[in-house]
Amino acid sequence: MSQLLLLLLVLAASLAWPASCKPLPVVVPVTKDPATSLYTIPLYDGSNLVVDITGPLVWSTCQRGHLPAKFACKSDTCKLANAYTVPGCSAAACGHDPRKDRTCTSYPYNPVTGACAAGSLVHTRFVANTTDGKNPVRQVSIRAVSECGTTKKLLASLPRGASGVAGLAGSGLALPAQVASSQKVARKFLLCLPGGGSYGDGVAIFGGGPLYLLEGQPEFTQSLEYTTLLTKKDSPAYYVTVKYIALDNSRVPLPPRALGTGGVALRTTVPYTALRADVYRPFVAAFGKAMAAQWQYARAVKPVAPFGLCYDARTLVNAHSGYMVPSVTLALDGGRNWTMAGVNSMVDVKLGTACLAFVEMKGVKAGDPAVVVGGFQMENFVLQFDLEKKRLGFLRLPFYTPCSQFNFTRNAK
Repeated sequence: MSQLLLLLLVLAASLAWPASCKPLPVVVPVTKDPATSLYTIPLYDGSNLVVDITGPLVWSTCQRGHLPAKFACKSDTCKLANAYTVPGCSAAACGHDPRKDRTCTSYPYNPVTGACAAGSLVHTRFVANTTDGKNPVRQVSIRAVSECGTTKKLLASLPRGASGVAGLAGSGLALPAQVASSQKVARKFLLCLPGGGSYGDGVAIFGGGPLYLLEGQPEFTQSLEYTTLLTKKDSPAYYVTVKYIALDNSRVPLPPRALGTGGVALRTTVPYTALRADVYRPFVAAFGKAMAAQWQYARAVKPVAPFGLCYDARTLVNAHSGYMVPSVTLALDGGRNWTMAGVNSMVDVKLGTACLAFVEMKGVKAGDPAVVVGGFQMENFVLQFDLEKKRLGFLRLPFYTPCSQFNFTRNAK
């Protein structure tokens, strides 16, 4: 009888274990740098890493006295580190050790300047907090493999205090995969990019939701709309299918298959959405016509580079959701619409001047995207990159609940 009772107690404990000890996602604050318009997260030895959703790796400049990890050239880890070649960087190679298991060489890459340099792989630990979606819960140490760059030219044009880049692509050595492996959480991550300035920090959650912001508000991941998240064979970037672009309810007249040629990519290291010339010029012309039809008092002024259409801000109506201008909609696969109000489509560039926050691509090469959605257009949206189900969840937050409303006070429980 006592043995049966003991067996029942063990069985009950085993059934209760998953619910009480389920791994929690990992949360970090996201800061917008006003000088560069780049976003950073504090993960590496107290320094910040630039958020790059196209980056296949995590890298930083080498610490004094660092020791490269002993990964052989033909190891799976070395192959992952060199899975994507970067234009202008050397091909994957190894050190000059004559042994057969020569140490792996990798190439950290600056996504802003395009600079790269030979580096090595190192074992490291990132310090962050788990979360219940409302607050940080407990500090954790995340085991990871990162790249170490030996030259400081890699830091050019990055925010002051940044020591490298946190790649968030879908590759095996990017941060989402390494957090998932170390913490036993889902291979998905959530970004809520802040608008910067006085608004405060946004939030990133690795391992799924939930996400709560203001007290009494709903759990936001339950309201996400989804579209297919695409990747290309030779690129770590994320893509979405955009069928057409609309201003309010009117489609922008574009050349046939303009959006299908090259696709539509997402990048947090591009400040404003960039459109190829055959898409940008009809888009700007249509926006100007729509503005003239809706707001006859809106006065266009000389454009301020890099923007192509600007207005006297005093002739525009400003509201909680930004300037009252035609909404910009990306019609996505699955019948979903990514709609941007004035707060995500217009930017104040100087006192009294507001510009359409879209730019024309320069130096376009064959295979380049038709559109690159930049960080400004993602701000104060909840974006969930589900790498397991290959889908992007998105939700525009209410104007009274920006991304900066996440409570980073440690939960006392």
